[in-house]
Amino acid sequence: EARDLLANAFEQLGFGAENGTWRNAYLAGAAELRHGVFGTPTTTASHDMMQALTVSQIFDSIAVRIDGPSAWNEHLVIAWDITDENTIYVTELRNGALHHRTAETPPDGVVTLRLERRALISAISGQLDLATAFDDGTIEADGDPSILAKLTGLLSPVDPNFDIVTP
Repeated sequence: EARDLLANAFEQLGFGAENGTWRNAYLAGAAELRHGVFGTPTTTASHDMMQALTVSQIFDSIAVRIDGPSAWNEHLVIAWDITDENTIYVTELRNGALHHRTAETPPDGVVTLRLERRALISAISGQLDLATAFDDGTIEADGDPSILAKLTGLLSPVDPNFDIVTP
C-alpha cells in the first residue's frame, strides 16, 4: 500500500515537472515501485560516449567506481602526462577515495604514465590491452607500471540494473 501511494506521488510530481530530467526521474521511480527494477538500456562506459568527456571527467568516472572498503588501506599516487593536451594530472587514492588535480610537473617519487587522451579512453573502456600498450609505446611509464594494475584491481564493476527508489 505504501509503495503504491509513493508511486502515485512520484507520478503526480513527474506530470507536474517542467524539467525533463526531474520528470524522467519521478516517472522512473514510479515505474520501479510498480513493476520492479528495469535497468539501464545503455552502457555508460562506451568508447563513443567517453570521447565526449574531458580528462577530468574521465578521472571522475573512475573515482566513482573505486571499491572504497577494499581500497581503504591503499595509498596510490600516479602522474598522468596527457601528451596531446600538454597537461599533467595527478591521481591520488587514499582512504578509499580517488582524487585528481592538475600539476605543473609530476611529483617526485611517483609513477608517471605518458599517453594521449584517446589511449586513456581506450584503456578505460577496455579497448586497449595494457600489456600491449606498454610494449608498443602507446603508454610509456617512468617508474613501476604495475601500480596501474593495482588501481584497476580496485574498481568495482558497473551495475546498470541499480535501484532508483527502493533500497
